[in-house]
Amino acid sequence: MKLKILAAVAGLMVMLANPSVVSAGETEDNIAKRLGDAVPGLKVVSVRESEAAGLYEVQSSSGETLYTTEDGVYLLTGDLLKITGNGIANVTEEARAGVRKQKMADFGDEGLISYPAKGEQKAVIDVFTDIDCPYCRKLHDEVPELNSYGITVNYYAFPRSGPGTPSFRKYESVWCSDNQQGAMDAAKAGRSVDQKSCENPVEAQYRLGGQVGVTGTPAIVLEDGNMVRGYVPARNLAEGLGLL
Repeated sequence: MKLKILAAVAGLMVMLANPSVVSAGETEDNIAKRLGDAVPGLKVVSVRESEAAGLYEVQSSSGETLYTTEDGVYLLTGDLLKITGNGIANVTEEARAGVRKQKMADFGDEGLISYPAKGEQKAVIDVFTDIDCPYCRKLHDEVPELNSYGITVNYYAFPRSGPGTPSFRKYESVWCSDNQQGAMDAAKAGRSVDQKSCENPVEAQYRLGGQVGVTGTPAIVLEDGNMVRGYVPARNLAEGLGLL
């Protein structure tokens, strides 16, 4: 009994000497509650200590990253940068990439319109695309070249005008087509496609885009979760992936 009491006292002394042992989880819960109460519509997914002492990293359901002080009173928005021996690293984007990779994996690959690599597959890119976006069409023209480099291109729907719009319905018609690739090629070339409707994942993919931080198209998600925003020539993309 005496040994148990001594052990309990020793444990209490450790906790008093190191308050974070007691309050770390409580601090994160308090931050989440305070932000949720103060910012209508904000849904906090996670709170954790950041690399920068005294700041906590907050991830929201919309994919936005915020930073807050321990008491949840002061907020910072924008990217947290870190000076390293190799230059400046974007700490926030590294965190986003990890979250993005997990969200893409959780969503899965069912319902994608895919253009497989020719020969050995060396890389996979997930492209959030809008059929009517000029630079999306420019990228689509280079899909055969990307395939020739061993890159599989998976299309996720992201009609920027949103649900219920002509562009959104056009993507649904393409997805519901008996020949999805043929319909996509025609639509990307500006040709009309037969209107079709069916149960489809277009809206779910559109919502996923918002969750992983897509703000414009094309948005290219790499296998490590990093995102390339906007059009990149096929050869440059292949070089960036280390394939050339």
